[in-house]
Formats: sequence, structure tokens, C-alpha cells
Amino acid sequence: MHRHLIAALAAPTLAVLTLSVAPAALAAGAAPTDPQIAHIAYTAGVVDIEAARQAVEKAGNKEVAAFARDMIRDHEAVNRQALDLVRKLNVTPEDNDTSRQLAANAEKERQKLAGLKGAAFDKAYIDNEVAYHKTVNAALKTALIPAAQNPDLKALLETGLKLFEGHQQHAEHVAATLK
Repeated sequence: MHRHLIAALAAPTLAVLTLSVAPAALAAGAAPTDPQIAHIAYTAGVVDIEAARQAVEKAGNKEVAAFARDMIRDHEAVNRQALDLVRKLNVTPEDNDTSRQLAANAEKERQKLAGLKGAAFDKAYIDNEVAYHKTVNAALKTALIPAAQNPDLKALLETGLKLFEGHQQHAEHVAATLK
């Protein structure tokens, strides 16, 4: 079951991210481990924080800039909670193919956005945020939360999902104002 769900998430969304586990794990039908999940979730937050920082600097639209500031605030807060949890549990987050792919795709997107200005930047950034949150939310629902074994990690992911679903709705609202 995880193989099908994770494979469905493997298609890139606006060149932002690919959420999949290592090919060997897919072949074996294995779910990611809690240390891998922790690192994937943390990396996804860092990716959005970095994108938002770029948007705060470049956005021409005040709603886009406000959205970006919200992303920084919220994702930094969730990442602090995640770090506190892994310290409490004495778990070392484990870098993996998914977290590395997230970082690589994010760098490509940042470079693409760096070449845009004004309304073109605003639209590209917010469209990317809609796609990114859709993808991350789907990964949380179908792969990461179901695979999490530790109840505290699962609870943090579920809380994050509720927040990130709100982010998706907010991004969709802002995107609609830019058309």
C-alpha cells in the first residue's frame, strides 16, 4: 500500500519537490522510519522557510509578502517543535533520498524564482506554494503519518497537517487574487 501511495507522490509538482523513499525501500514496499520521517518533515519546513524568505525580499504584492511572513513564522514554530521532540525522544533525524531530493528541487525552484521580478515573481511563488502544500499535505496524509510509529511524532505530524492545510487554502486564496 505504501508503495502505491508514495509512488503517486513521486511526480514532481512545479519542480518543487518529490516525496518518495529510497528506491530500495520502494522495491521492498518498506515505509520510511521515524528518523527518516522526522528528517523529511523538517527538511520540508526548511524548504518553505527559505522560499518564504526569498519572497519577503522580492514580492511586489503585499498579500504575497504577508503570506510569506506567515510561512516563516509557522514553519519555524513547527520545526522548533520537531527539534524539541527529537531531542526529547533521543532520536537522530536520518538524512535520506527524499530529504536530499527536497533540498535539490527547492534549490532549482529558488534559482528559477531569482530570475523573476514583480508580478511574475509573485504569481510563480504563490503558485509554487499552492503546489508545494498540496504535495506535502498529501505526503503527510498518505505516507508519513501512517508510517510514523512513535505516537508523539505522529501527533506532531497530524498537528502540522492541520496547519499546512490552512496554508494551502491561504495560498489558493492569494493565488486567486493574482489572476
